[in-house]
Amino acid sequence: MPVAYNRLPLGALRVFEAVASALNFSAAAEVLNVTPAAVSQQIKVLEEYLQVPLFRRTGRRVELTDEALELLPAVRDGLERLEGAMLQIKQHRRAGPLQISTLASFLQMWLLPRVRSFRRKFSDIELRFHTSRELIDFSRTSMHVAIRFGHGNYPNLHSEKLLDDWLVPVASPEMIKQHGMLERGADLSKYPLLESDDEPWSVWRKADAEVAWQSRAPAIDDSAGLLAAAEEGLGFALARWTLASRSLQKGTLKLVGKEALPFRSSYYFVCPKAFLALPKVAQFREWTFAAARDFPGPGDSRGRR
Repeated sequence: MPVAYNRLPLGALRVFEAVASALNFSAAAEVLNVTPAAVSQQIKVLEEYLQVPLFRRTGRRVELTDEALELLPAVRDGLERLEGAMLQIKQHRRAGPLQISTLASFLQMWLLPRVRSFRRKFSDIELRFHTSRELIDFSRTSMHVAIRFGHGNYPNLHSEKLLDDWLVPVASPEMIKQHGMLERGADLSKYPLLESDDEPWSVWRKADAEVAWQSRAPAIDDSAGLLAAAEEGLGFALARWTLASRSLQKGTLKLVGKEALPFRSSYYFVCPKAFLALPKVAQFREWTFAAARDFPGPGDSRGRR
C-alpha cells in the first residue's frame, strides 16, 4: 500500500462527513454511536493533517469553512463509491436468497400466484420479497432486482419492460345485477364508483360526457384494496388489468364495459447491469419474462406476445 494511504485519516473523513451533514457535533456523535469528545478529536486530527480549519463553531451549531465546502463533495463521493463496491461484492455471492423489491399489489395479485411454477423449476433459489413504492438504491440495500411501475427511466440501471397494463371497469356479479353494465359516456352519477388516485374514473368518461359526479362508494388509496372492495360489492372499480385478471378468472369480479384503456405506466424489470451475470438473477429474469409472455391481455385468451 502507498505510504500516503497509510497516513490518510480515513476514520476522520467519515466523522467529518457526519458533522458536515448534521452541523452539530453531538448529533453527529449520536449517528456514529460515539461520544462528542471522540468526534471532536477526529475533527482535530483531520484539521491538523490538512493544516486548515474545517468548521467555525457558533454555540452548539457549526458552519463549514470554505476549505470544508471544497472537501465535502469529494469525501461523500469517495465514501459512496466505497460503500457501493463493498455492497456489490456482498451481493455477488452465489449463495443466499434472491432479494426482490416490488409493489405490494403486484406481488399479491400477479406475482405470488405464479411463484409455485418458479419453485418447481428453480428449487435451489430462495426468494425474498420486499414491498415498497420507493425507488431502490441498489448501492445502499441488499436488493438484487426491482419490478417497478413507471416509464422505465431508471438511470445507470438495466431497465427492461416486462408488462404493459390497461384500465378496465369491473364489479361483482351482484352489483351488475343491481346497476347493470357501464358503457363509456354513461352518466357516472348513477353508479357507486370506488375512487382511487391511481385509477381515476375521469379517464373513463368520454370528452362529451358529464364531467362532475358524486361518488357513492368509499375512496381507497390502494390498488389491491380497491379490488377487494369491489369483490365485496361496495361499488364499481376502474382497475388495472394485471391486478384484476385473477379475480376475473375466478368470477368474483366481472367486466362491466367493453373497452380497455392503455395505462400510462408499465412494469419494468430493473437491476444493476452487473447483476445480470448472477445466475439467480438471470434465472429469475428468464422465468419472469416467460410468465409475462404467457399472460393474456384484455380480449386475448392466447397471450399477449
